[in-house]
Amino acid sequence: MTKYGSFPGTRPRRLRTTPAMRRMVAETRLHPADLILPAFVREGISAPVEIGAMPGVVQHTRDTLKKAAVEALEAGVSGIMLFGVPEESKKDAVGTPGTDPDGILQLAIRDVRAEVGDELIVMSDLCLDETTDHGHCGVLDAEGRVDNDATLERYAEMAQVQADAGAHVVGPSGMMDGQIGVIRDALDQVGHEDVSILAYSVKYSSAFFGPFREAVGSSLKGDRKTYQQDPANARESMRELALDLEEGADMVMVKPAGPYLDILAKVADAVDVPVAAYQISGEYAMIEAAAERGWIDRDKAIMESLTGIKRAGANMILTYWATEVARQL
Repeated sequence: MTKYGSFPGTRPRRLRTTPAMRRMVAETRLHPADLILPAFVREGISAPVEIGAMPGVVQHTRDTLKKAAVEALEAGVSGIMLFGVPEESKKDAVGTPGTDPDGILQLAIRDVRAEVGDELIVMSDLCLDETTDHGHCGVLDAEGRVDNDATLERYAEMAQVQADAGAHVVGPSGMMDGQIGVIRDALDQVGHEDVSILAYSVKYSSAFFGPFREAVGSSLKGDRKTYQQDPANARESMRELALDLEEGADMVMVKPAGPYLDILAKVADAVDVPVAAYQISGEYAMIEAAAERGWIDRDKAIMESLTGIKRAGANMILTYWATEVARQL
């Protein structure tokens, strides 16, 4: 009884009284196995190169990449997503390093598989943006536009060489129409029926990709608004999702994660396949920058952001903090 009258018997605060109580009734729990580490490997360097816009993240040498993969495995991380950064002189209009068996990404896949075998899921980025001299995710036509169908031919070749190199999972991220079906057929034709496809089904044309461009040494001219999704649209995401599933996607992804938790929740409710979300470079950079200035508690902000992604429905989260967070968990 208070001076304002009787108070209802139900008090939700009873379940928040101590750390042990809060832990017991938690509805969402992060686990190391939820996490996937994105990692960059750069050709022609003898030591890791710091990425200025992503403090704590580097472009690896082949040797340091192997070490990072082992550390992720030992921490309990489920997978590693590899991005290759070729020498600038090797880039061309059709992204030749992406289909060269001795291209940096294919070499890195072999290196990591030799180091971790099947204990860590080795994923490979399947896109042309890191290997083209114009920085787009596809082949350009005579008028400088991305040619969807010509790009699919390149993706088919990329899928085959990445699978030959040992990728457990390929991650088509270019947002070309029909890419999943073409890649599935290309893999099956060369006996790689067991290689999974993690479809970047929902990938928005986002300002939060900025630091990633530095990470992969992007040569991008213009923007990607004609093939990545408009941030204003939600129904379009569900259409893209349905098409990818129809074409044979084994897993689907929403990218970016934090600004699109509403989309992530819709996707998770709609499918019966595993759902991934990618906490991208700009999300990482914002937290690191704010923490460096003392504006937020870094560790708590990281955990809160990841918990929100998991709560929205992600089964797997790609995050540059994967190894660090797995160790804390």
